[in-house]
Amino acid sequence: MKFGKRLKKQIMESLPEWRDKFLSYKELKKLVRLISEAPPLPDGEREYGKAEAEFVYLLNNEIDKFNNFFMEQEEDFVIRHEALEEKMKEVRERWGPNGSEASEANYREEIAKIRKDMVDFHGEMVLLVNYSSINYTGLAKILKKYDKRTGGLLRLPFIQKVLEQPFYATDQISKLVKKCEGMMDVVFPAAEEELAERAREARDAITVAGEGIFRNTVAALLTIQEIRAGSSTQSAFSLPPLNMPDSHLIQAFQLNSTIPTN
Repeated sequence: MKFGKRLKKQIMESLPEWRDKFLSYKELKKLVRLISEAPPLPDGEREYGKAEAEFVYLLNNEIDKFNNFFMEQEEDFVIRHEALEEKMKEVRERWGPNGSEASEANYREEIAKIRKDMVDFHGEMVLLVNYSSINYTGLAKILKKYDKRTGGLLRLPFIQKVLEQPFYATDQISKLVKKCEGMMDVVFPAAEEELAERAREARDAITVAGEGIFRNTVAALLTIQEIRAGSSTQSAFSLPPLNMPDSHLIQAFQLNSTIPTN
């Protein structure tokens, strides 16, 4: 699949309020074409001028857009993770087997609410890691296209700049994903024969802004794996393999097609 189509698909599979935060790939591609088609000067050089300046300006604006959005989401996720941990602690201390008001019925009800919040939260974090991957990949591809079609040398210095940007650094989010999956091991049924129940609950739990994001989250995970997978064509501009364990959501998704929806 060509990158432009993949990006469009990823945008549509993201949260509605995120859709204007992705790379303006089509606009950048159009500028590359305009620059490459500029008439040659008498000495053989090309007159890039305004279009080239606009291209670089747009690239810098895109990086600022990515950083602002990514850092805002990351800060929100740290706060939400702490809130989920505190909620779990409160439920255990109050309704758990050794709690001050021990009640199996109340404990199950409250844990069910936490499950929904946790699966939702986990899915959004995975989508943010995917957001970083797909936008970095888009920048690398458009810069490669620019250098190839114009004879310029923007790719290397610009990618070196990108590698230092907050939106590229996903270590903290990846750690939160792992912590969240550890919490999911506690609140979801752990026995293998109960995975079907986990799948049902995960499928029913995620609804954000009126749209289910369960399938979108799994699609994002598969895209991340594909983009970051090691291959013989890797270069200095390729994303490194992502150190994230297989998600519970993928297990649930694989079971989903065999589970009745009634």
